[in-house]
Amino acid sequence: MKKIYILWLRQIKRYLRARSRIIGSLAQPLLFLLALGYGFGSVYQEAGKGDYFNFLAPGVISMGILFTAIFTGIEIIWDRQFGFLKEILVSPTSRFNIMIGRTLGGATIATLQGVLVMLVAFIFGFHLTNWWNIIPGILMMFLIATLFTALGTMVGSMLEDMQGFQLIMNFLIMPIFFLSGSLFPLEGLPKTLSIVTRLDPLSYGVDGLRDVFLGTGHYNLSTNILILVGITMLFLWLGSYFFKKIEI
Repeated sequence: MKKIYILWLRQIKRYLRARSRIIGSLAQPLLFLLALGYGFGSVYQEAGKGDYFNFLAPGVISMGILFTAIFTGIEIIWDRQFGFLKEILVSPTSRFNIMIGRTLGGATIATLQGVLVMLVAFIFGFHLTNWWNIIPGILMMFLIATLFTALGTMVGSMLEDMQGFQLIMNFLIMPIFFLSGSLFPLEGLPKTLSIVTRLDPLSYGVDGLRDVFLGTGHYNLSTNILILVGITMLFLWLGSYFFKKIEI
């Protein structure tokens, strides 16, 4: 347990040292919040759906978590190419503990990113039904972050080339985000699109955040949590399996 904690802390320190990365990763969520939140706000309100900025904010928070979490997998490739991963793998620590420590560290970083986006959203007008809901909201963020950090770790463990990782992740990230209901309601969708959104794990994370923050979830909150936990366990198992297969 102590070794997992050390690896978790190492990931956090690495992230906090990269201040430009923290600031830069806020640019895209801020663009979505302002351009879409205010740009489509009047149209959404005229359609009788209410405040679009408030509807959009949980989706943009999830986007910030998704991008940060899934790209932590590239650090495995980076460490492998520069020999840092070899130093860790030859230590007495089991590879499973190494993978769990890195994943928890990456998930914590992604959750912090989500909290930063949430604070920015508050500045521009995002409001909650109950401010006490911030605590369960952060826990939901951490669950989303763990899921996609485990996915990034799994993919990073299978690849040796950073360009290949970026291509695969870009191929995955944009469909995962745009088909999650982050930008549009899940009610009244065409049957095919409805099926696709149900297959997208981020849909349950976004819907869970909306349920916690606004009380307007499409699915039941317990359903969202159960599905997210199940998929997270699956990705953790797959990630640990492929991480153990890394050759040094």
